[in-house]
Amino acid sequence: MSSTAIQPQDYEDFRLFLEKSCGLVLGDNKHYLVTSRLSRLMGEFSVGSVSELLRLLKTGSRPGLRERVIEAMTTNETYWFRDVFPFDILKDTIFPELGKKGVNPVKIWSAACSSGQEAYSISMIVSEFQQARPGVLKNVQIVGTDISTAIVRDAREATYDSLSVGRGLSQERRDRFFVQQDNRWQLRPEIRARASFREFNLLDSYTLLGKFDVVFCRNVLIYFSAESKRDILKRIAQILNPGGYLFLGASESMANYSDAFEMVRCNPGVVYRKR
Repeated sequence: MSSTAIQPQDYEDFRLFLEKSCGLVLGDNKHYLVTSRLSRLMGEFSVGSVSELLRLLKTGSRPGLRERVIEAMTTNETYWFRDVFPFDILKDTIFPELGKKGVNPVKIWSAACSSGQEAYSISMIVSEFQQARPGVLKNVQIVGTDISTAIVRDAREATYDSLSVGRGLSQERRDRFFVQQDNRWQLRPEIRARASFREFNLLDSYTLLGKFDVVFCRNVLIYFSAESKRDILKRIAQILNPGGYLFLGASESMANYSDAFEMVRCNPGVVYRKR
């Protein structure tokens, strides 16, 4: 399937479907992205064109197709300890503060968690903090969510190939927190036990998620419209406990989208604290 396969109206209709379904906003010239991400899927479902795909999505006649299309279009780029500074801030500033307050359990949400690297990186930081400061942080619960069924399943399995384990993970941490099984790496039970995973669309109701002390919502908002960004940030603020913290991606900004947070500069990096 080539980029010429998408007619202008079909591209507009697909953009609309994607934004309504999961909030993802495609730019004006992303025809190549659509064709490259959907080509294998369209072959699998024996669909010859985007217009036919749209018709099937509208009628709902192919079970699982809608979920698979969303899955194909949402980015699952991830690696361990991405950008480093959020995890340092967590260990050096936020955990001591929560420990001093006696917060128990500490609850952390990893939104759009992909295949679990962020949530499990947080869990590793918890283990390192607890070893360095025994008794300060008794119970930490991490919830990872993602819109993709397959990705959530991968996160729960917590088994990674050598390439995935090599991305952002030091050899020391790999050897400490993983067990090698042939050419795969299985995360140790104590790191897995802190994290649970579930499917979740950031545009859905947050009520059932509960309350959190820290939220990681990193490199996600860039894909949403301005209106959706405001809505997501408003609802994150509602489920954060007073004084709770929000991490955004290194290239993301709160400006013009929410006044519910104050920026805390940590050198390097910033974190947002609920007012």
